[in-house]
Amino acid sequence: MVTTTMEQQQPAATPDEHIQGLRQRIDEIDSAIVALWKERAAISQEVGKTRVAAGGTRLVLSREREILERFSQDLGADGTQLALLILRAGRGPL
Repeated sequence: MVTTTMEQQQPAATPDEHIQGLRQRIDEIDSAIVALWKERAAISQEVGKTRVAAGGTRLVLSREREILERFSQDLGADGTQLALLILRAGRGPL
């Protein structure tokens, strides 16, 4: 017996099932964001330590401005706020 495309398709998810699937994906993305946040902060702290050990300053404001600008261009005003949080996580409060 030959099956048609309609018979091969899975039944449509209910709205609740669809929402649950979306929320599961959000949780996966959140976990990845947290892991990347921690990794970025650790790398940023290592950059600062290395710079200071080499006789430089802990912060390079031009680099921070680059990051703020990139986030602002990509995400608007919320991007600027996000970048400030990310920068603080890597260097600590000023």
